Amino acid sequence: MKSLQRIKAIVLKELRQLRRDRLTFAMIVGFPVMQLLMFGYAINMDVRNLDAAVADLSATAASRQFVMDMVQTQVINIKYQARDAKELEGLLRQGKISVGIYIPPDFERRLQQADRAAVQLLIDGSDTVIQSAVALLGQKAVAASARSPVTYLPGEFQSRTYYNPERRSPVNTVPGLLGVILTMTMILFTSVAIVRERERGNLELLITTPIRTPELMLAKILPYIFIGLIQVTLVLALGVLLFKVPINGTLINIYAVTLIFIIANLALGLMISTIVQSQFQAMQLTFFILIPSILLSGFMFPFAGMPKPAQWIAEILPMTHFMRLIRGVVLRGASLAELSDELLILGIFILVLMTIAIKRFSKRLD
Repeated sequence: MKSLQRIKAIVLKELRQLRRDRLTFAMIVGFPVMQLLMFGYAINMDVRNLDAAVADLSATAASRQFVMDMVQTQVINIKYQARDAKELEGLLRQGKISVGIYIPPDFERRLQQADRAAVQLLIDGSDTVIQSAVALLGQKAVAASARSPVTYLPGEFQSRTYYNPERRSPVNTVPGLLGVILTMTMILFTSVAIVRERERGNLELLITTPIRTPELMLAKILPYIFIGLIQVTLVLALGVLLFKVPINGTLINIYAVTLIFIIANLALGLMISTIVQSQFQAMQLTFFILIPSILLSGFMFPFAGMPKPAQWIAEILPMTHFMRLIRGVVLRGASLAELSDELLILGIFILVLMTIAIKRFSKRLD
Protein backbone atom coordinates (compact mmCIF):
# COMPACT_ATOMS: atom_id res chain seq x y z
CA MET A 1 0.00 0.00 0.00
CA LYS A 2 2.82 2.41 0.83
CA SER A 3 4.38 1.67 -2.55
CA LEU A 4 1.13 2.57 -4.31
CA GLN A 5 0.88 5.78 -2.30
CA ARG A 6 4.40 6.79 -3.31
CA ILE A 7 3.64 6.05 -6.96
CA LYS A 8 0.40 8.02 -6.67
CA ALA A 9 2.25 10.98 -5.20
CA ILE A 10 4.74 11.06 -8.08
CA VAL A 11 1.96 10.71 -10.66
CA LEU A 12 0.07 13.62 -9.13
CA LYS A 13 3.24 15.71 -9.11
CA GLU A 14 3.83 15.02 -12.81
CA LEU A 15 0.24 15.91 -13.66
CA ARG A 16 0.52 19.19 -11.76
CA GLN A 17 3.73 20.02 -13.61
CA LEU A 18 2.05 19.33 -16.94
CA ARG A 19 -0.85 21.53 -15.96
CA ARG A 20 1.50 24.39 -15.10
CA ASP A 21 3.50 23.84 -18.32
CA ARG A 22 0.98 25.34 -20.72
CA LEU A 23 3.12 24.93 -23.83
CA THR A 24 3.65 21.20 -23.24
CA PHE A 25 -0.05 20.74 -22.50
CA ALA A 26 -0.89 22.55 -25.75
CA MET A 27 1.47 20.23 -27.63
CA ILE A 28 -0.22 17.16 -26.14
CA VAL A 29 -3.50 18.33 -27.67
CA GLY A 30 -2.06 20.13 -30.68
CA PHE A 31 0.05 17.37 -32.22
CA PRO A 32 -2.72 14.79 -32.77
CA VAL A 33 -5.26 17.43 -33.81
CA MET A 34 -2.85 19.00 -36.30
CA GLN A 35 -1.87 15.68 -37.87
CA LEU A 36 -5.48 14.50 -38.08
CA LEU A 37 -6.57 17.70 -39.81
CA MET A 38 -3.64 17.70 -42.22
CA PHE A 39 -3.94 14.07 -43.25
CA GLY A 40 -7.73 14.21 -43.30
CA TYR A 41 -8.20 17.45 -45.24
CA ALA A 42 -4.95 18.88 -46.58
CA ILE A 43 -3.14 15.80 -47.90
CA ASN A 44 -4.65 14.76 -51.20
CA MET A 45 -2.89 12.56 -53.76
CA ASP A 46 -5.69 13.17 -56.29
CA VAL A 47 -4.04 16.18 -57.91
CA ARG A 48 -6.41 18.82 -59.22
CA ASN A 49 -6.33 22.44 -60.35
CA LEU A 50 -2.72 22.48 -61.54
CA ASP A 51 -1.74 25.92 -62.80
CA ALA A 52 -1.59 25.81 -66.59
CA ALA A 53 -1.13 28.02 -69.63
CA VAL A 54 -2.42 27.71 -73.19
CA ALA A 55 -0.81 28.76 -76.44
CA ASP A 56 -3.69 28.47 -78.91
CA LEU A 57 -2.24 29.23 -82.34
CA SER A 58 -5.29 27.75 -84.05
CA ALA A 59 -7.85 30.09 -82.45
CA THR A 60 -10.79 28.13 -83.88
CA ALA A 61 -14.03 26.91 -82.39
CA ALA A 62 -12.56 23.40 -82.22
CA SER A 63 -9.46 24.53 -80.30
CA ARG A 64 -11.53 26.58 -77.86
CA GLN A 65 -13.78 23.58 -77.28
CA PHE A 66 -10.69 21.47 -76.69
CA VAL A 67 -9.48 23.88 -73.99
CA MET A 68 -12.90 23.79 -72.34
CA ASP A 69 -12.82 19.98 -72.34
CA MET A 70 -9.37 20.04 -70.70
CA VAL A 71 -10.60 22.39 -67.98
CA GLN A 72 -13.60 20.13 -67.33
CA THR A 73 -11.23 17.34 -66.31
CA GLN A 74 -10.48 19.51 -63.21
CA VAL A 75 -6.83 18.45 -63.43
CA ILE A 76 -5.72 21.87 -64.69
CA ASN A 77 -6.68 25.47 -64.09
CA ILE A 78 -5.90 27.83 -66.97
CA LYS A 79 -4.15 30.90 -65.55
CA TYR A 80 -2.17 32.24 -68.52
CA GLN A 81 -2.58 32.72 -72.25
CA ALA A 82 0.76 32.37 -74.03
CA ARG A 83 1.77 33.51 -77.51
CA ASP A 84 3.91 30.51 -78.42
CA ALA A 85 5.76 27.46 -77.12
CA LYS A 86 8.74 29.55 -76.04
CA GLU A 87 6.58 31.58 -73.68
CA LEU A 88 5.12 28.37 -72.27
CA GLU A 89 8.65 27.14 -71.56
CA GLY A 90 9.44 30.41 -69.81
CA LEU A 91 6.41 30.06 -67.54
CA LEU A 92 7.47 26.50 -66.73
CA ARG A 93 11.01 27.61 -65.88
CA GLN A 94 9.72 30.34 -63.58
CA GLY A 95 7.49 27.84 -61.77
CA LYS A 96 4.33 29.78 -62.58
CA ILE A 97 2.68 26.79 -64.26
CA SER A 98 2.91 23.02 -64.07
CA VAL A 99 1.39 22.29 -67.48
CA GLY A 100 1.63 24.06 -70.80
CA ILE A 101 -0.82 23.30 -73.64
CA TYR A 102 0.43 24.02 -77.14
CA ILE A 103 -2.21 23.96 -79.90
CA PRO A 104 -0.63 24.30 -83.38
CA PRO A 105 -2.15 26.43 -86.17
CA ASP A 106 -3.27 23.32 -88.11
CA PHE A 107 -5.08 21.81 -85.12
CA GLU A 108 -8.27 20.89 -87.01
CA ARG A 109 -6.38 19.18 -89.83
CA ARG A 110 -4.30 17.21 -87.33
CA LEU A 111 -7.49 15.91 -85.72
CA GLN A 112 -8.23 14.15 -89.02
CA GLN A 113 -4.75 12.59 -89.24
CA ALA A 114 -4.21 9.63 -86.96
CA ASP A 115 -0.42 9.67 -87.43
CA ARG A 116 0.08 13.23 -86.15
CA ALA A 117 -0.37 14.57 -82.63
CA ALA A 118 -2.89 17.40 -82.53
CA VAL A 119 -1.80 18.85 -79.17
CA GLN A 120 1.45 18.99 -77.23
CA LEU A 121 1.49 18.99 -73.41
CA LEU A 122 4.54 20.60 -71.78
CA ILE A 123 4.97 19.18 -68.27
CA ASP A 124 7.06 20.38 -65.34
CA GLY A 125 8.91 17.21 -64.36
CA SER A 126 10.47 18.66 -61.20
CA ASP A 127 7.58 17.06 -59.27
CA THR A 128 7.05 13.38 -60.10
CA VAL A 129 3.55 13.40 -58.60
CA ILE A 130 2.51 16.09 -61.05
CA GLN A 131 3.95 14.03 -63.91
CA SER A 132 1.76 11.08 -62.94
CA ALA A 133 -1.34 13.28 -62.70
CA VAL A 134 -0.79 14.93 -66.07
CA ALA A 135 -0.20 11.53 -67.67
CA LEU A 136 -3.91 10.87 -67.08
CA LEU A 137 -4.95 14.25 -68.44
CA GLY A 138 -5.18 13.01 -72.04
CA GLN A 139 -7.31 10.04 -71.01
CA LYS A 140 -9.70 12.30 -69.10
CA ALA A 141 -9.92 14.70 -72.04
CA VAL A 142 -10.78 11.79 -74.34
CA ALA A 143 -13.52 10.77 -71.92
CA ALA A 144 -14.80 14.34 -71.77
CA SER A 145 -14.96 14.49 -75.56
CA ALA A 146 -17.78 11.91 -75.48
CA ARG A 147 -20.05 14.82 -74.57
CA SER A 148 -18.27 17.30 -76.82
CA PRO A 149 -18.68 18.27 -80.50
CA VAL A 150 -14.97 17.56 -80.95
CA THR A 151 -13.74 13.97 -80.62
CA TYR A 152 -10.14 13.15 -79.68
CA LEU A 153 -8.08 10.01 -79.75
CA PRO A 154 -5.40 9.13 -77.15
CA GLY A 155 -2.67 9.27 -79.81
CA GLU A 156 -3.48 12.89 -80.57
CA PHE A 157 -1.80 14.03 -77.32
CA GLN A 158 1.97 14.35 -77.29
CA SER A 159 3.63 14.92 -73.90
CA ARG A 160 7.01 16.54 -73.38
CA THR A 161 8.42 16.38 -69.87
CA TYR A 162 10.97 18.99 -68.82
CA TYR A 163 13.68 18.81 -66.11
CA ASN A 164 13.16 15.14 -65.16
CA PRO A 165 12.01 13.16 -68.19
CA GLU A 166 13.24 9.87 -66.67
CA ARG A 167 10.90 10.39 -63.67
CA ARG A 168 13.65 9.60 -61.19
CA SER A 169 12.50 10.26 -57.63
CA PRO A 170 15.91 11.41 -56.26
CA VAL A 171 15.91 14.29 -58.74
CA ASN A 172 12.77 15.58 -57.07
CA THR A 173 13.59 14.51 -53.50
CA VAL A 174 17.19 15.62 -52.96
CA PRO A 175 16.64 19.38 -53.51
CA GLY A 176 13.58 19.19 -51.29
CA LEU A 177 15.57 17.48 -48.55
CA LEU A 178 17.67 20.61 -48.27
CA GLY A 179 14.57 22.39 -46.99
CA VAL A 180 13.74 19.65 -44.48
CA ILE A 181 17.29 19.44 -43.12
CA LEU A 182 17.79 23.19 -42.84
CA THR A 183 14.37 23.72 -41.26
CA MET A 184 15.01 21.14 -38.57
CA THR A 185 18.64 21.93 -37.76
CA MET A 186 18.64 25.72 -38.02
CA ILE A 187 15.50 26.28 -35.93
CA LEU A 188 16.46 23.64 -33.38
CA PHE A 189 20.11 24.69 -33.02
CA THR A 190 19.29 28.36 -32.57
CA SER A 191 16.37 28.04 -30.18
CA VAL A 192 17.99 25.37 -28.00
CA ALA A 193 21.35 27.16 -27.88
CA ILE A 194 19.86 30.44 -26.64
CA VAL A 195 17.55 28.75 -24.13
CA ARG A 196 20.53 26.77 -22.84
CA GLU A 197 22.46 30.01 -22.33
CA ARG A 198 19.53 31.43 -20.39
CA GLU A 199 19.22 28.31 -18.22
CA ARG A 200 22.92 28.50 -17.36
CA GLY A 201 22.69 32.19 -16.49
CA ASN A 202 25.07 33.31 -19.25
CA LEU A 203 22.59 35.74 -20.81
CA GLU A 204 22.33 37.66 -17.53
CA LEU A 205 26.10 38.17 -17.61
CA LEU A 206 25.75 39.81 -21.03
CA ILE A 207 23.53 42.52 -19.55
CA THR A 208 26.57 44.04 -17.88
CA THR A 209 28.47 44.28 -21.19
CA PRO A 210 28.09 47.12 -23.73
CA ILE A 211 26.76 44.75 -26.43
CA ARG A 212 23.34 45.66 -27.78
CA THR A 213 20.51 43.23 -28.46
CA PRO A 214 20.76 43.28 -32.30
CA GLU A 215 24.52 42.73 -32.03
CA LEU A 216 24.03 39.85 -29.61
CA MET A 217 21.46 38.14 -31.81
CA LEU A 218 23.60 38.61 -34.93
CA ALA A 219 26.57 37.09 -33.14
CA LYS A 220 24.43 34.15 -32.06
CA ILE A 221 23.23 33.27 -35.57
CA LEU A 222 26.43 33.84 -37.58
CA PRO A 223 28.05 30.49 -36.65
CA TYR A 224 24.89 28.63 -37.65
CA ILE A 225 24.88 30.32 -41.05
CA PHE A 226 28.23 28.68 -41.78
CA ILE A 227 26.93 25.35 -40.45
CA GLY A 228 23.91 25.60 -42.76
CA LEU A 229 26.09 26.31 -45.79
CA ILE A 230 28.23 23.28 -44.94
CA GLN A 231 25.08 21.14 -44.83
CA VAL A 232 23.99 22.51 -48.21
CA THR A 233 27.36 21.66 -49.74
CA LEU A 234 27.27 18.15 -48.29
CA VAL A 235 23.73 17.37 -49.51
CA LEU A 236 24.37 18.74 -53.00
CA ALA A 237 27.67 16.85 -53.34
CA LEU A 238 26.12 13.56 -52.26
CA GLY A 239 23.10 14.18 -54.47
CA VAL A 240 25.28 14.63 -57.53
CA LEU A 241 27.74 11.82 -56.77
CA LEU A 242 25.32 9.16 -55.52
CA PHE A 243 22.02 9.97 -57.24
CA LYS A 244 23.15 11.88 -60.36
CA VAL A 245 20.92 14.86 -59.55
CA PRO A 246 21.41 17.47 -62.31
CA ILE A 247 22.43 20.97 -61.29
CA ASN A 248 20.92 23.14 -64.00
CA GLY A 249 21.32 26.45 -62.16
CA THR A 250 24.47 28.26 -61.06
CA LEU A 251 26.06 27.51 -57.70
CA ILE A 252 25.95 31.22 -56.85
CA ASN A 253 22.16 31.24 -57.21
CA ILE A 254 21.83 28.00 -55.22
CA TYR A 255 23.86 29.37 -52.31
CA ALA A 256 22.04 32.71 -52.51
CA VAL A 257 18.56 31.19 -52.08
CA THR A 258 19.73 28.75 -49.39
CA LEU A 259 21.45 31.57 -47.49
CA ILE A 260 18.22 33.56 -47.37
CA PHE A 261 16.33 30.44 -46.26
CA ILE A 262 18.91 29.73 -43.55
CA ILE A 263 18.56 33.26 -42.19
CA ALA A 264 14.74 32.91 -42.23
CA ASN A 265 14.93 29.71 -40.17
CA LEU A 266 17.44 31.26 -37.75
CA ALA A 267 15.09 34.21 -37.27
CA LEU A 268 12.29 31.76 -36.54
CA GLY A 269 14.53 29.93 -34.06
CA LEU A 270 15.35 33.20 -32.32
CA MET A 271 11.68 34.03 -31.96
CA ILE A 272 10.98 30.57 -30.54
CA SER A 273 13.74 31.09 -27.97
CA THR A 274 11.88 34.15 -26.67
CA ILE A 275 8.67 32.13 -26.20
CA VAL A 276 9.82 28.89 -24.55
CA GLN A 277 11.18 28.35 -21.05
CA SER A 278 13.27 25.21 -21.52
CA GLN A 279 15.26 23.27 -24.11
CA PHE A 280 12.57 20.57 -24.15
CA GLN A 281 9.93 23.14 -25.06
CA ALA A 282 12.20 24.49 -27.80
CA MET A 283 12.45 21.00 -29.31
CA GLN A 284 8.69 20.52 -29.03
CA LEU A 285 7.91 23.76 -30.82
CA THR A 286 10.53 23.03 -33.50
CA PHE A 287 8.88 19.74 -34.42
CA PHE A 288 5.47 21.39 -34.23
CA ILE A 289 6.65 23.65 -37.08
CA LEU A 290 8.63 20.96 -38.91
CA ILE A 291 5.74 18.54 -39.45
CA PRO A 292 3.41 20.95 -41.32
CA SER A 293 6.44 22.27 -43.20
CA ILE A 294 7.14 18.78 -44.56
CA LEU A 295 3.51 17.94 -45.32
CA LEU A 296 2.22 21.26 -46.67
CA SER A 297 5.21 22.77 -48.48
CA GLY A 298 4.95 20.57 -51.57
CA PHE A 299 7.88 18.36 -50.56
CA MET A 300 5.88 15.15 -50.15
CA PHE A 301 2.44 16.02 -51.52
CA PRO A 302 1.51 18.33 -54.42
CA PHE A 303 0.65 21.85 -53.32
CA ALA A 304 -2.09 22.15 -55.94
CA GLY A 305 -3.96 19.17 -54.51
CA MET A 306 -4.50 20.81 -51.12
CA PRO A 307 -7.64 22.76 -50.22
CA LYS A 308 -7.39 26.54 -50.07
CA PRO A 309 -7.21 26.86 -46.24
CA ALA A 310 -4.25 24.45 -46.20
CA GLN A 311 -2.56 26.45 -48.97
CA TRP A 312 -3.01 29.66 -46.97
CA ILE A 313 -1.29 28.04 -43.98
CA ALA A 314 1.47 26.71 -46.23
CA GLU A 315 2.14 30.20 -47.59
CA ILE A 316 3.27 31.44 -44.16
CA LEU A 317 5.83 28.63 -43.86
CA PRO A 318 9.32 29.54 -45.16
CA MET A 319 9.86 26.02 -46.47
CA THR A 320 7.00 26.38 -48.97
CA HIS A 321 8.76 29.26 -50.69
CA PHE A 322 12.15 27.58 -50.46
CA MET A 323 10.79 24.50 -52.24
CA ARG A 324 9.80 26.67 -55.17
CA LEU A 325 13.16 28.45 -55.09
CA ILE A 326 15.46 25.45 -54.82
CA ARG A 327 13.63 23.35 -57.39
CA GLY A 328 13.45 26.35 -59.66
CA VAL A 329 17.20 26.99 -59.47
CA VAL A 330 18.54 23.42 -59.26
CA LEU A 331 16.18 21.62 -61.63
CA ARG A 332 14.76 24.29 -63.91
CA GLY A 333 17.80 26.57 -64.06
CA ALA A 334 15.72 29.64 -63.23
CA SER A 335 17.46 32.92 -62.45
CA LEU A 336 16.98 34.93 -59.25
CA ALA A 337 15.10 37.58 -61.20
CA GLU A 338 12.56 34.96 -62.36
CA LEU A 339 12.06 33.89 -58.73
CA SER A 340 12.04 37.38 -57.24
CA ASP A 341 8.52 37.06 -55.78
CA GLU A 342 9.52 34.12 -53.56
CA LEU A 343 12.74 35.87 -52.52
CA LEU A 344 10.77 38.97 -51.55
CA ILE A 345 8.40 36.92 -49.38
CA LEU A 346 11.32 35.31 -47.52
CA GLY A 347 12.88 38.75 -47.07
CA ILE A 348 9.69 40.09 -45.50
CA PHE A 349 9.50 36.98 -43.33
CA ILE A 350 13.04 37.61 -42.03
CA LEU A 351 12.35 41.29 -41.34
CA VAL A 352 9.15 40.62 -39.40
CA LEU A 353 10.53 37.75 -37.32
CA MET A 354 13.80 39.50 -36.50
CA THR A 355 11.89 42.58 -35.37
CA ILE A 356 9.62 40.51 -33.12
CA ALA A 357 12.54 38.46 -31.77
CA ILE A 358 14.64 41.54 -30.94
CA LYS A 359 11.76 43.25 -29.11
CA ARG A 360 10.86 40.14 -27.15
CA PHE A 361 14.50 39.34 -26.43
CA SER A 362 15.11 42.84 -25.02
CA LYS A 363 12.06 42.49 -22.82
CA ARG A 364 13.23 39.11 -21.50
CA LEU A 365 16.68 40.51 -20.66
CA ASP A 366 15.10 43.49 -18.89
